[in-house]
Amino acid sequence: MNNLKQSKKPSKDERKLAMASYSTLANALEEVEISNPEIEIEETGDRIKVPRQALQLLADILQAMGNGQVISIVPIALEMTTQAAAEQLGCSRPHLVKLLEAGEIPFTMVGRHRRVKFEDVMAYKERMQAEREKLLTEMMNEDEEAGLYDS
Repeated sequence: MNNLKQSKKPSKDERKLAMASYSTLANALEEVEISNPEIEIEETGDRIKVPRQALQLLADILQAMGNGQVISIVPIALEMTTQAAAEQLGCSRPHLVKLLEAGEIPFTMVGRHRRVKFEDVMAYKERMQAEREKLLTEMMNEDEEAGLYDS
């Protein structure tokens, strides 16, 4: 499993198979109540216990593949460099440093290098997404009140 970062767009056949597999797996996950369900590899007869979280991740991957999205799985460090955090947020490193210095995202100094926790970066990303959704809803409501939508 050395090629975690290797990604390519799924073919049409892979997309179809992924969507069918996603549907079956999602339904199975709704019925499974234990935290480490046992699955069977039909071709080999091997039975293995898998953490439910791993199966949920597989379902998410299948859904994304079914939608034609490129998938990349990379291990995530608990602490990230500013460059890695900027890439995660989709912004430049200098912009991220401004966010850090403004106190938007907590960070620590290791020598003269800043380090940020992955969970703090994701919390910031979720806050910004919620803020965007809130502002968009407000704009839509204002437009509706102003009669800018057709009935």
